[in-house]
Amino acid sequence: MAVELGVLVVRPWPGTGLGRVMRTLLLLLWVATRGSALYFHIGETEKKCFIEEIPDETMVIGNYRTQLYDKQREEYQPATPGLGMFVEVKDPEDKVILARQYGSEGRFTFTSHTPGEHQICLHSNSTKFSLFAGGMLRVHLDIQVGEHANDYAEIAAKDKLSELQLRVRQLVEQVEQIQKEQNYQRWREERFRQTSESTNQRVLWWSILQTLILVAIGVWQMRHLKSFFEAKKLV
Repeated sequence: MAVELGVLVVRPWPGTGLGRVMRTLLLLLWVATRGSALYFHIGETEKKCFIEEIPDETMVIGNYRTQLYDKQREEYQPATPGLGMFVEVKDPEDKVILARQYGSEGRFTFTSHTPGEHQICLHSNSTKFSLFAGGMLRVHLDIQVGEHANDYAEIAAKDKLSELQLRVRQLVEQVEQIQKEQNYQRWREERFRQTSESTNQRVLWWSILQTLILVAIGVWQMRHLKSFFEAKKLV
């Protein structure tokens, strides 16, 4: 099962100046709400993957916690410490950039180096410990992308920043994230344009080939009919 998270496509707006302003406003709104929180259920041998579109050089932080279903209470309870989750992250080129075993509750971090769709997969180690054989595990997952992954309270305490300095730093990092998102959208637009041009070129050559084949078949049929009529002395 794959779920696509945080996907935004910004189309060109009529007019150059207005288009840039509208795209910037849309990106501001998107960056301000960037982050995905959800929960899902998995079996002991099941693997769930999610797709996150991420610009290059962007930090991503994922927090998760697991719950086991208690049949007696008929509700989900916090999982035992012995149960762990294996997290694997692949970049758009299908290269593994993170593969690590964590506990029943944890946090994973990685930085993207290639823009595009990153695959985040999670599965339990229950086949090894058989902690919830035949049952279901609920996993709460919260993914934060870009400047939302920063803990500004911790940064302010560490660097001894005033409220104004912290706010300025937040704004600077938001602008940097917007620039990364804009670069990523330009990269996507360039890839789409290349794909469109390649498809159009292939369609053109296929049309030319079809035309040549039809002309060749027509010439062959005419020569064949001419030979047939000559053989029958009808011409």
